[in-house]
Amino acid sequence: MRFKTLYAAIFFTAVLTYVSTAGKSGEIPVELSDLPGVMERGMSDWGIPGMAVAVVKDGKVFYSGGFGLRKLGQDDKVDKNTIFGVASLTKAITTTAIAILVDEGKVNWDDRVRDHLPWFELSDPWVGDNVTIRDLLSHRVGIGRLTGNRLRFMPGRDPETIMSFVRHMPFEEDFRSTYVYSNIMYMVAGQVVEAASGMSWEEFITNRIFIPLGMENTSASITRIGDDDNAAWPHQEIEGMVETIPRRNFDNVGPAASVNSTVRDMARWMMLQLGEPGEFNGERIVSRENLLETHQPHQVFRSDDPLTSPLTGYGLGWGLRYYEGYRVSQHSGATDGMTSNLVLLPEMELGIIVTSNLFCNFRPAVVNFILDAMLGTGNGTDWHEHYYERYLEEKKEAVRRREEIEGRRQEGTSPSLPLEEYTGHYYHKVYDNAEIRLNDRGRLEMQLWDDDEMIAELEHWHYDTFRAHWQNSSMREKFISFDLDQFGKVHRLNVKFTLRQVLISVGIYPTDYYRIVEYTRQ
Repeated sequence: MRFKTLYAAIFFTAVLTYVSTAGKSGEIPVELSDLPGVMERGMSDWGIPGMAVAVVKDGKVFYSGGFGLRKLGQDDKVDKNTIFGVASLTKAITTTAIAILVDEGKVNWDDRVRDHLPWFELSDPWVGDNVTIRDLLSHRVGIGRLTGNRLRFMPGRDPETIMSFVRHMPFEEDFRSTYVYSNIMYMVAGQVVEAASGMSWEEFITNRIFIPLGMENTSASITRIGDDDNAAWPHQEIEGMVETIPRRNFDNVGPAASVNSTVRDMARWMMLQLGEPGEFNGERIVSRENLLETHQPHQVFRSDDPLTSPLTGYGLGWGLRYYEGYRVSQHSGATDGMTSNLVLLPEMELGIIVTSNLFCNFRPAVVNFILDAMLGTGNGTDWHEHYYERYLEEKKEAVRRREEIEGRRQEGTSPSLPLEEYTGHYYHKVYDNAEIRLNDRGRLEMQLWDDDEMIAELEHWHYDTFRAHWQNSSMREKFISFDLDQFGKVHRLNVKFTLRQVLISVGIYPTDYYRIVEYTRQ
């Protein structure tokens, strides 16, 4: 990887600087004495600019600290007060907001969504009429991803407008039949919070959760992050180089993924869940009963051996599993260049939060190392090697598949028509509007939803297929094609939305989970 030769010295210096300081002040407990070495090795191999870690135990902060840099090319170091986007860790905050409203008698877990949001509809009228708040929060509605994590869906539009399109969306799975992860349904849950409380979702979680917990550097929007704040920048590996990428606004689906926080603040959030659940520093924030409801299994996942394997599943904003015989509530978060893992072992009153400003999978290695160290159950597993070797194998296979796709490109072909014949407005009842036009370089470009950040230039691939390159390179690329009618006129635009890529460091393709959306020309 080319980035290693360029940045290894930066990572090495940043990590060693932190370790030296921590060693002098005695901040690193003996149980975690090997943590700096683990972080140095992992961050160097993965090319991670910066990370932060906090561990809580028995109602106290056992450890918190930062490693590396907030942004490549700058000297600002990560510390326990550095702000990271925690992405889907937001979901448990939203479910706790609902729990508080249940305490107040303003909602019930099994209220129909339409009792609070009369405008809520889905493509099956009976389902739309019977979806409950519990259904939204446990991912059992059956409506899945619309564009994947790399693309926002209709940015700048309000949730009610978005749902006026999503109401036409076919179900990915039958209602309540299985688990279908859905950020858009958490957006709806945020609207329930607003309708029941009279406050916006952001105002509610700020006033009822962040302020009482003393989460001083936590917010629900990147618009709250100032230029001079102690905040990490997102990074992504693009064509073998780790690059700083822009922050993007996800506010319209904020209840699913928009919280920004520090490990110092998230330690307080973890303490609310542990010990006496729902209490913090002797103050009752949410009832024990309703907070524990978020940790109850509402979805149970299949296992290879149901007679011997521990149960795994999903609660309300929490993934549920076991580690070395201990019950675990956890969630990961991943969005543009920011990733996080939060793990709770309630029996041990133990919580771990790991944040990173690179989209990669080193975090679970750090979590498992800390779990082994704190539980004394380690069997010598090198978790970094375990995850990194797996990543290298996955990357090799993803590159092979990408090269295979590119190898099927037919050279020497041309579009069927002059480029201006493809221009125009296109429409889909779920995905709304797309515009194809010629840019000032004489090339086709596509714009979705009239949004200035959703513009991609089209590179001719072969025949009437093009590869779209977004102006924001971190969004990577996608394939689109045009269909001609019997008269040789363009009548349809087909856009392949990648719902989950095999490996983002390789690109948005190959993918095994995608949707081809057929827009009709207007």
